[in-house]
Amino acid sequence: MAEYERSRTMPALPEQVFDRAADVGRFDAWLPGELHVHAEEPPAVTVHEDQGDRDTAAQLRTERDQMRIEWGTREQGGYAGWLQVAGIGSGASEVTVHLSFFDDRHDPGERAACDALDSSLRRLEQQVRLGTEHMSG
Repeated sequence: MAEYERSRTMPALPEQVFDRAADVGRFDAWLPGELHVHAEEPPAVTVHEDQGDRDTAAQLRTERDQMRIEWGTREQGGYAGWLQVAGIGSGASEVTVHLSFFDDRHDPGERAACDALDSSLRRLEQQVRLGTEHMSG
């Protein structure tokens, strides 16, 4: 089993960050570019991976009162992950994303996983900034 985790501070209230992160219709704006999530009957989703042109049955749960999103594969149990938003004062938040790969066939390796997590967190921060600028402007 392999596990990877990254965190990033964002200049917005935790509720604003969570709302942006948890909006399934906007996942493409911050997830790695090759992954696309299609909502089905909650909590079911399908994750399409461009690289292998394959769909994976997954589930997605959002817990707004805990500022947490959890996901994972439904049938194979190959991977799971979570995103946690925490307020750190002064209108800022820390976002942590964690991935667990239970099947080596799903594990992209440490470098690729950490690069994808860092890139996703940067993209999420950009989306949060755009959302907060739009709200204040």
